[in-house]
Formats: sequence, structure tokens, C-alpha cells
Amino acid sequence: MTTTSTPVEIRHLIGDEWHGASDGTTFESRDPHDGTLLANVARGTADDGAAAITAARTAFDTGPWPQMSPKERATILRAVADAVDEHREELAQLETRDGGKTISQSLHAEIPRVAHNLRFFADYVSMAANEAYPDGDLLSYVLYPPAGVVSAISPWNAPLMLATWKIAPALAFGNTVVLKPAPQTPLTANRFAEIALEAGLPAGVLNVVHGFGGEAVAGPLTSDPRVDRITFTGSSATGVHILQAAALNHTPVSAEMGGKSANIVFDDADLDVAVPMSIRAIFGGNGQVCLSGSRLLVQNSIREAFIERFAEEAAKLTVGDPKDSGTFMGPLIEQRHLDKVAGYVELAQEEGGKVITGGERLTGVAHAKGFYYAPTVITGLTNESRTAREEIFGPVETVIGFDTEDEALRIANDSPYGLAGMLFTQNLDRAHRMAARWKAGTVWINTFFERDLRLPFGGEGISGLGREGGQYSREFFTEPRAVTIRLRK
Repeated sequence: MTTTSTPVEIRHLIGDEWHGASDGTTFESRDPHDGTLLANVARGTADDGAAAITAARTAFDTGPWPQMSPKERATILRAVADAVDEHREELAQLETRDGGKTISQSLHAEIPRVAHNLRFFADYVSMAANEAYPDGDLLSYVLYPPAGVVSAISPWNAPLMLATWKIAPALAFGNTVVLKPAPQTPLTANRFAEIALEAGLPAGVLNVVHGFGGEAVAGPLTSDPRVDRITFTGSSATGVHILQAAALNHTPVSAEMGGKSANIVFDDADLDVAVPMSIRAIFGGNGQVCLSGSRLLVQNSIREAFIERFAEEAAKLTVGDPKDSGTFMGPLIEQRHLDKVAGYVELAQEEGGKVITGGERLTGVAHAKGFYYAPTVITGLTNESRTAREEIFGPVETVIGFDTEDEALRIANDSPYGLAGMLFTQNLDRAHRMAARWKAGTVWINTFFERDLRLPFGGEGISGLGREGGQYSREFFTEPRAVTIRLRK
């Protein structure tokens, strides 16, 4: 695949063959910046999903992949990572055109993280500690055989990075995978699959099917009894449907879902750190990040001064063509999502909120063909408002004041979500107290979006089920087996 303006044909990868949809239908993938047609994509059916599962099942049951040593699998995964590095510019351009991600983020953050995901788990399998328990003439130990066939359902906001966050550990531990990328962003998953095959990944180990949810291609991926694990990133509502389907076969699910994370700024915070980090925490990734600090809690003693500085910086952000290196924010993913974001800003004003900056679709010459929305800051709401409680998934920040540490923590935890939290303070004791009591899977202190892949990643409440990363990925993608031997005296 190239990055020219000519639309490409994207098909399913099933085994080592490329197939159109079983009924011949396709759907379009378009550039959210200007509507350019990028690809015609095979619109997967239930038959296509079942065929991909068959290929993955055959590769697991009869192929060499699960029987390889961790070092042998690691060698292949590192070769795939090297190929990703070689194609970094191409993959970054595809990611930016398909999803509106800024080229700076695609090129310098997300595609490098794709290669890092692969290398990390390739190395982790060999280096992970194991348990052995000698007890007289009894020796007990634990094996970690692969679980089997993994359905991986990835989102559109960080397409290839989050796809490989699932693919890399699943493959490293010896499983085979069926990936269904989001229909809005199929390009990099398709190109990655091509690259992986060229780098030596055996046939059927990675299969990719494109399309939609419900009873279509995603149906078998969540309900077929031949699937042994399901890993999903997406909305909480979709996650519920996946859990219901998986329950019929008792299939374990790891689900990282929505967020409405609090970003708490105390009056002793270093504002030269807190302001730019808070800008990044809500407006980075075009505001379409599940971890976003979308509830900004500021101590009342500095609230007005902080809001003035924060809103001023938000208004300065460069919003435009994501292919330009100087752009900070690109377009939203599609018209439907733009309408959703605009609707929440209207709701905020109905609830008594005041728009300090932004609050409108951008329609100038540079934005007229795309789904652009201005970075928006809203004050005057309480944590009980719908705008402050429901996930907007866009560049919209709601600012709420507080007086005490206990009040800040109460507001932060007063949410059905529990994915992440950010805290800015120079009081180390306070930072530790808050982190210990915060209902969130990840808490960042005086920083944002730093990731050590050994740490657990996931959410509490309706933000998720289970954790992945390091040993937590091993527990999910394997079937731990206890072995006890009585030794002869």
C-alpha cells in the first residue's frame, strides 16, 4: 500500500490469503480532514469472521507457532518490529490520513510505540519470573501455556498502537489472533498485516477482518466457542454487549472502555508544568483519548488565575491539516462524532455552563471540508451535570472548583468511570494519599501519559474489566497450570 491519493482496495487477511467480503460488499474509508476517499474496504460478514477464526484455530491447533520456544517467537516478533521501524514514515502517513491524528504524534509517538509493544512482549516472555515450590519430596511449579485463539477488537483513536497492544502479548505468549480494527481506521491494520507476513509471521497466526459490530463480522469474534480470549478497547456500551456475548461460552474478556478522568490542580502546583500538561491531557489526540483529563478540578484559591492562563493557551492551539508538522489538533473522526461533541457543548450551556473559549465548529477555508471543532473550555458547571459526568470524547474541558483535598477526592471519585487521574501538587504526602484513595486504574502525578509497559493498565467501574501489561497480560493470554511431582527418594 502507498500513501498516494489513489484509493486502495482493502481485503481481509485470512490465513495467508487476501479475501473480499463473502457477499462482495465494501465500505469507504475517508480522510476526516477533507473527505478524500482513501480506500474501499471489504465489509465483513459473519461468514468472514467465522472463516478467520477457523484459520486462527487451525494455526493454533496444528501450526508451529504455539510449539515454538519463546526465543523463536521473539525472533520473529523483533523482525516485525524492525520492519515497522523501516516503514515508520509510511505507517505514520496512513494513520494521519485515515484518522486525523497529527503527523507529529503519529511519527514520533504512536508508530514508535507499535514497535516498542512488539519488542517489549517479545522480551518479556523470556524474562518473566516463574514459580516453583519445593516441599520435601514434592516439587510444584507453574506452566503458562497459551490460551488459544484471541479475538482482538481495537478502536479508531489510536488504531495501530492499540491494536498491537493486544496483538503483541497474545502472539508473544503463543496464541493466534483475529483482529478486527475499527471501520473508521482500517489502513494501518491492513498494512501492518502485510508487513508482518513479509517479516516471517506464519500463516494464520494473525488474521485481520474488517467491518462492523452486531451480528456482522464482530458477531463470531465475540460469540464463537472456538475463541478462547477476547480483548477489547472501545466504548462502555459496546463493552457490555461483548461481555454478554462472551458469557454464553464463559470466554474471558479484557475490556478497556470509556473514561471521564479528573485532572486535579492544587494551589501549590508548578503552573509551568500543570498548564501545558493539562492542555495536553484534554486536547492532545484531538481530544479523542479515553484517558483524557476531561474534568479539570482546580483549587478555588487559584481557580480564576488558572482558568485565564489555561483558556489563553487553549485558544492559541493550532488546529488544522494534521499532515502539517506544526498542527497541534486535527479533525474529529467523522460527522456523527462532531455532532455528538457539538451537542454536548450545547447541553453544557443549557445546564448553566459558560463557554470561555471555543464552543464552535471551525468552518474557515482551512477547515471547511473537515470535521473540525475548536478547543473548548467551559466553566460554571457542577460535577452533577451531564456534561461533567458523560464521556464526550472530544476537545471539551469542564472546569470545576474545590477547596480541600477531601473535596477534590470526593468529586474525582463521584463518577461511574475509573480509568485514570492526574494530580498536580508539590506536596509529596498529599500525592501519595490521593493516589491510594483514587478510584482509577492509573494515576499520574505532575505528568501525563507516561507508560511503563510492565504496569497494569485498565479501569475501574464502567471503565473496564481486567488489566493488561507485563505479568497481567501473561495471566490473561495464558492458561496457568499447576504441576506437582512427588520425587523418588
